[in-house]
Amino acid sequence: MTVYIDPYQLASKYQKQNDADVVLLTHDHFDHLSIDDLKQIINNNTSILSATECVKKLAGLKVKEISGIKPGEKSIIKGLTIEAVPAYNINKKFHPKSDGKVGFIIRINEKRIYHAGDADLIPEMESVDPDIALVPVSGTYVMTAEEAAKAVNELIRPKKVVIPMHYNAVVGTEEDAKKFKKLVNVCKVEILSKD
Repeated sequence: MTVYIDPYQLASKYQKQNDADVVLLTHDHFDHLSIDDLKQIINNNTSILSATECVKKLAGLKVKEISGIKPGEKSIIKGLTIEAVPAYNINKKFHPKSDGKVGFIIRINEKRIYHAGDADLIPEMESVDPDIALVPVSGTYVMTAEEAAKAVNELIRPKKVVIPMHYNAVVGTEEDAKKFKKLVNVCKVEILSKD
């Protein structure tokens, strides 16, 4: 099972793979819904589950199915249980709660994987109860490294590991990920390379 979440600026080893079983899209901004990147990974059997606001932009893709989802809804796709959770800003205007942008909780082999989407430190994070979490750390459009660490330490509290994301592309640097790693004290932090 190959699952992609918000594919953008894919490393060369993922280009022309067309191996996606499932693609999850948190919202319609260009660095999360990239048609060029999607074309590198989709095939006729791919299922795409996206925030409802994305569905019209995906209409021309040749895939098995395209479904929209709103915060609070659940879906089962190819045996994966996927829950959409809120993802929004509280102190900036880029991702208003009213838009219905989402994060995801994916259940695989009794593990809960939480992808926060483009979120600030929001109260809904307290109920996600993940084994693994992916959280944005770059600031500007999402949480800063300090805010993300606070969210992880106080609300998200992953059982296994947290992975910083949303840096080294549009905004943020690897220094944000390193700062986040120093501040997290409730679980292991794994900084992934782009390749």
